Amino acid sequence: MVRAGTFLLMTLLLGVSQSLYGFSDEKLASHRRMISELARIEAETPETNRYLGLDFLKVQRAIYDALPPEASTKKKFEALIWLGIAELNHGREREAIAHLERAIAFVTAADIEDVKIADATQMLVTAYLRLGETENCCAEPSPESCIFPLSEAAQHENREGSERAIKHLERLLGQPGVDDEQRGHLLWLLNLAYMTLGDYPESVPEKWRMPLPEENLPGSRTSRAGPPLEFPAFRNIAADAGVDTFGLSGGAVADDFNGDGLFDLVVTSWEPSVSAKYFINQGDGTFDESDANLEGIKGGLNMMQADYDNDGDLDLFITRGAWLKNAGRHPNSLLENDGKGNFVDVTYSVGLAEPAYPTQTAGWADYDLDGDLDLFVGNEGKDIDSPCQLFRNDGGHFVDVAAEAGLNIVAFVKGISWGDFDGDRYPDLVFSCLGKPNILMRNRGDGTFNDATALLRPTSGPLKSFPAWFFDYDNDGWLDIFISSYNSDPGEYLNYYSGGELSEGARAGLFHNNQGRGFTDRTEEAFLNRPMLPMGCNFGDLTNNSYPDIYLGSGSPDFDAIVPNALFVNDDGRFYDLTMTSRMGHLQKGHAVAMADFDRDGDLDVFEQMGGALPGDKFYDVLYENPGFDRHWLGVKLEGVKTNHFGVGCRVAVLIDEPETGERWIYQWMNSGGSFGANPLQLHFGLGEAGAVKEVRVYWPASDSTTIVESPEIDRILTIREKE
Repeated sequence: MVRAGTFLLMTLLLGVSQSLYGFSDEKLASHRRMISELARIEAETPETNRYLGLDFLKVQRAIYDALPPEASTKKKFEALIWLGIAELNHGREREAIAHLERAIAFVTAADIEDVKIADATQMLVTAYLRLGETENCCAEPSPESCIFPLSEAAQHENREGSERAIKHLERLLGQPGVDDEQRGHLLWLLNLAYMTLGDYPESVPEKWRMPLPEENLPGSRTSRAGPPLEFPAFRNIAADAGVDTFGLSGGAVADDFNGDGLFDLVVTSWEPSVSAKYFINQGDGTFDESDANLEGIKGGLNMMQADYDNDGDLDLFITRGAWLKNAGRHPNSLLENDGKGNFVDVTYSVGLAEPAYPTQTAGWADYDLDGDLDLFVGNEGKDIDSPCQLFRNDGGHFVDVAAEAGLNIVAFVKGISWGDFDGDRYPDLVFSCLGKPNILMRNRGDGTFNDATALLRPTSGPLKSFPAWFFDYDNDGWLDIFISSYNSDPGEYLNYYSGGELSEGARAGLFHNNQGRGFTDRTEEAFLNRPMLPMGCNFGDLTNNSYPDIYLGSGSPDFDAIVPNALFVNDDGRFYDLTMTSRMGHLQKGHAVAMADFDRDGDLDVFEQMGGALPGDKFYDVLYENPGFDRHWLGVKLEGVKTNHFGVGCRVAVLIDEPETGERWIYQWMNSGGSFGANPLQLHFGLGEAGAVKEVRVYWPASDSTTIVESPEIDRILTIREKE
């Protein structure tokens, strides 16, 4: 007889909880296999991962240690610089500073001109700034830490890092030969360093001082009414809520995974040593972490939810291997939910594990309208053969049909989004491609797609792009396209705040849909010609004015890519930069963004997964509480019958009657929002100045039918079921 204690030990060793009796042996075996494969990847990370691995540091140490005594000063300089960079990558700021200062002292004493001493000094500045962040913001965080512009509560008590950075920055700026691009970058860092000490603006030399102009507030449709109009601050409550995880970049999904009606959070880290975390919403403003059988399900830069098996609960898909080229051939994960918020990795058993390609973006849609959700994975085809994949869902098992569908595209894909832009029922695809033209593919409705990128001409958006999505930004009933730029450096932000023009290469693309016949670039007319460097992203109506706002999580792997995450508030189709006013301009690296009404008070809060790509660039996740705008709202939850269970791809239209403007429609499509981070599969409609809803219409693509609900109650969740 096997004793209970022995059985418990056996199940723990196999990586599967005792409570998961409802899963088949095949699925439990898939879970164990995935845990084993992820453990192998974790073990290989020090040698194979160019961001997280120790190989680069070991090599640089070996190069420096092997230098003979008679080595030239230039050789010693270069070896010390690279060793300093490697130490900084792993969070060893003091060691990095020592190496970099020694290198600069070498060449200064020898008076050698043929070296990049300015670049070395800028790296030293970065090391000192990171030291300041580590010893202040990371060691003693507050809700105000790193929020731009820095308040008194965010100022550094330990001043060493910023003071020494300022010293070197002013020396660099006083030297001749600094080009305009580098000068802009240095000036931005100089002003930020003074902010951390509470000495901005008065102590910044006037010739180097960056102005911070007041942001233009939108009208009463958006801002809180009353004289004067105001836009309130969003407060970071992540620590109080218990979701301030400290780590590197990763994914985030907000949704109800245990069926209690509250929105939970699941977060991942791209660190192969960190398991996914499930935070259960307690309904009192706090979250409790649950095991959820996720121990061992490690790594993943992005994820999104879907009910892949149409059983009425939400499953999870995690993407892996991004940015790693050949070393990133890591399997993605499909985690099946038992309905109570416990997960089993069924990837191998359903046909999604192999072949594995590096990716960070994927999306669910019923592209063939057969009633279940299919999966598109946009892979990173840079220097390796890694075509995109379209997995057709055949009753819970997946078959890659990308080649026959015309979607086995090879590009460095960083964002994808599904949306029926031409109104023919069938969802189409938009691709954001880093370093080459973006792509629009039209669904023919026969299982194949054709290239419709020409509809975006004269350009298809920025050549260096990242997040992308379909949304109806102006409420005209047609899906528009946003493709972000990923080409702004800190100098671009300095130029922006100083009143300068945006460089052409940094321009995003907002494409207005001309009723399915083509698109018009409306980036400038919509006020989106602004600097941006987004990774994570999402959209949703934060002000309840009925128009979707945009929040972008900013940054890059570089330590000195210190730029604010950005809030663009939509007022009747024009976007206002309220990054500073809203207090949402976090300077740490921002990744997955999820907007949800976590506290059930009728407005959308914003969760953002924070942290960079390098071991020394960790930070705390943030949760911004919406202060409220005193407007009504309506939540819409769908139950498909012929259409997939959660109604992904359905169009929902809400008719309101406002006192001054009269009747108008608000449109949304059921999806999880942007391409990096996932909103709930439950729509949130702000009702503007209306006090009631006259009508709700749901179009179900699979059955080609419409459900109409007249005069529903507001300020609550409305569940609409498709007719049998």
